[in-house]
Amino acid sequence: MSLKPAVDQNDHVQGTKTATLEIVEFGDYQCPYCGAAHPILKEMMEEFGHQIKFVFRNFPLSEIHQFARPAAVTAEAAATENKFWEVHDALFEQQSQLSTNFLLQLAENFKVDIAQLKENETLQNKVDSDFESGMRSGVNGTPTFFINGVKFDGGAVDLYALLKSESH
Repeated sequence: MSLKPAVDQNDHVQGTKTATLEIVEFGDYQCPYCGAAHPILKEMMEEFGHQIKFVFRNFPLSEIHQFARPAAVTAEAAATENKFWEVHDALFEQQSQLSTNFLLQLAENFKVDIAQLKENETLQNKVDSDFESGMRSGVNGTPTFFINGVKFDGGAVDLYALLKSESH
């Protein structure tokens, strides 16, 4: 399966924007597997971030994770203040605390306009657009990774191991 649509200016990018290695993660902020992958991805970015263009797309599994979508909207609201990655990291690092109060406190801590979290259509549309992209790309669980537009059949540990082997 291939990534649809390709990464563009609407995506959240970390690392080197011009890197030849592009990794896209479809993730859910309440998914325990995404939570477990997060520290591995952070370590991978510390080691290889200068060689990687890393992209995160929202894929909230709302049927089973009641705070996944509100967390995604909170991260998108933070993006309007150029704080997407800080809130993204905080959501995963404090995943066990996800609740309505936690999300409001997080928004306040990062000085994100809380009014934006209440039915902001642009933020909702961004989350929906990411989710639709995942559906079109064949994502059926989280986390799902794409390397240079092609679905990667492995997890974060496999991805990190692949990068280590490629760099030697």
